[in-house]
Amino acid sequence: MRSDPEGEAYARRRGDPRARVLLSCEHASSRLPPGWAWHAEDRHLRDQHWALDRGAAALTHELAERLDATAVLACFSRLLVDANRPEDSEDLFLREADGHRLRLNERIESEERRRRLERYHRPYHAAIDRELGGCAAEWLLAIHSFSPSYQGEVREMEIGILFDEEEEAASRLALSLEAAGLRVALNEPYSGKDGLMYSAERHARRHGRRPLELEIRQDRAIDPAFRRRLVALLASALPL
Repeated sequence: MRSDPEGEAYARRRGDPRARVLLSCEHASSRLPPGWAWHAEDRHLRDQHWALDRGAAALTHELAERLDATAVLACFSRLLVDANRPEDSEDLFLREADGHRLRLNERIESEERRRRLERYHRPYHAAIDRELGGCAAEWLLAIHSFSPSYQGEVREMEIGILFDEEEEAASRLALSLEAAGLRVALNEPYSGKDGLMYSAERHARRHGRRPLELEIRQDRAIDPAFRRRLVALLASALPL
């Protein structure tokens, strides 16, 4: 393994350190690094939400380019280790996915747990800490996507804005996007008050910044035309 984890644990788009927003993308990739491989029973998950947030990486790069902001993106699948969960989370290594036992994670003993954390989870978070420590960003915005339906329930909203303490700012952003005709919901399809924006909260609070998480419905996130429209809207609304 490379001694430098950039390109292995995370990718970085270096922007203007004076930009008021820094972007992160915890579920940017479905990649399994060398040393791990998809079992035949797991292989169908590679392009599904179980393995990555489809469209999130593209949106993160495009928004970072528009804002000339720094972005940090995970280079490993959330099924290897979930960068948006704390190290003591029961969901850090999923045991089941899509209703089936996940062969990749059926035997996570202490040494395997340590290896995944030290090579991927910790270097990714250390990279965010370094970038926040060296820039003037007021906001840390995490970019994610969500599936159009879950357990048979169709999700009509196009954008979710997750927050814990930043309700006023989240509401302003929602109003701005709704005025452009987008269907927006606050703390949906998950709530930032339930610990489900762990990465943004962890780093923003450590550095005295303000966290939000943006969730985009996957059929919209993978649509280049929709992303262009959303990037333009966000560029005019950010920083809040």
